[in-house]
Amino acid sequence: MPVIEQLRAQEILDSRGRPTVKASCVLRGGPCVSASVPSGASRGSAEAAELRDGDPKRYRGLGCRRAAANVCEEINAALAGLEFETQAQMDAALLSLDGTHDTSRLGANAVLSVSIAFARATATLRKVPLYHHFADMLGQSARRLPRPAINLFSGGKHAGGQVSIQDVLIIPSSTATVDDSLAMAFEVFQSAAELVANRYGQRLLRADEGGLAPPAPSSPALLADAVEAIEKAGLKPGKDVCLAVDVAASHFHRQGRYTLDGKQHSAGEMIQMLTNWVQAWPIVSIEDGLSEEDWSHWPQLCAALGGRVLVIGDDFLCTNPGRIQRALAAKSANALLLKVNQIGTLTEAAAALALARGVQWQVMVSARSGETEDDWLADLAVGWSGDQIKIGSITQSERLAKYNRLLAIERETGWPVNTWPGSPVPLVSGCS
Repeated sequence: MPVIEQLRAQEILDSRGRPTVKASCVLRGGPCVSASVPSGASRGSAEAAELRDGDPKRYRGLGCRRAAANVCEEINAALAGLEFETQAQMDAALLSLDGTHDTSRLGANAVLSVSIAFARATATLRKVPLYHHFADMLGQSARRLPRPAINLFSGGKHAGGQVSIQDVLIIPSSTATVDDSLAMAFEVFQSAAELVANRYGQRLLRADEGGLAPPAPSSPALLADAVEAIEKAGLKPGKDVCLAVDVAASHFHRQGRYTLDGKQHSAGEMIQMLTNWVQAWPIVSIEDGLSEEDWSHWPQLCAALGGRVLVIGDDFLCTNPGRIQRALAAKSANALLLKVNQIGTLTEAAAALALARGVQWQVMVSARSGETEDDWLADLAVGWSGDQIKIGSITQSERLAKYNRLLAIERETGWPVNTWPGSPVPLVSGCS
């Protein structure tokens, strides 16, 4: 069984130039391996708490030296020399050591970096690919690759807030491989870049996740531009390429009203607007269509849209088993956006995944806006049989590292990509 010899960590910079944590783990008889954790700009209130230094003179208070020191000192002192048969045992020891409900004492960034580093070290010791080890954690066998949902346009907190919604994504739906999906996305992205230059007179400016950030007059204009870019690439919207929308409604919700692109709407009006969008454009996924605490209206959103599209909870669910159980009881969603650093450890994320799978929800495994060039997310999405994977656009090395890892797994295994949304298999609603 794996025995921890040493745990170390250091502060590194993420793709936005902000600090995050990279941990290293040495198991007895194994090499030193490391894992880096991301950080989000669009954060749910129920997320596990990162530990930041708070020194305004250094990285405007965002430094992670305290979190890294907690790994090197307290966590290493408590866990070095201990034997752990499973990831669950290791993660339980981490959570017990932290002693808070949200890992705020040691820091979710410290705890998760150790959790993932231990998993990678164990896979290395076992001499199996990381995706294989992740699958073994759940007692399952991976047989498919997740279908990429690729960022095309950004607004909200991922860009300059020029429109209220956070992201418009494209999902290549007629492709059978990750390789073909990325090639198709490249064509659409280049067509979109040309459209932005011609229509808005804007050079190639990118948002946090690599998407284009044109000064569109409204959120619907971005959707129309996305469809036009698909057509300019010689592809058929709704057949070759579908759309997904990350509304991120919490960020423009105040006192029961939604201020979308400068106009106020009630929850009912938001639901009707999103319904109109789904009818007008080839949208197959709506993420965080309402505020994370608008529990009374999420069931209405799911009832209105759940039979046609994925109604995904991100900030709404926070990869949190308690929130997922509440959403299940209220029939408030039919899909989970799984972000491991929202909850704190791999084991807790696996519990969230199990709840979603238990009611046949689809699961989109997601990166964050502040990413690193570590590629463990690709292995996780494969090993945990994610239906889709949301990494960002097909630009910037922190995104491409994960796409390239998916390509490597595809070459190694020959597994097909998940068929949704190109499959005629009916969508399980979960909302009725």
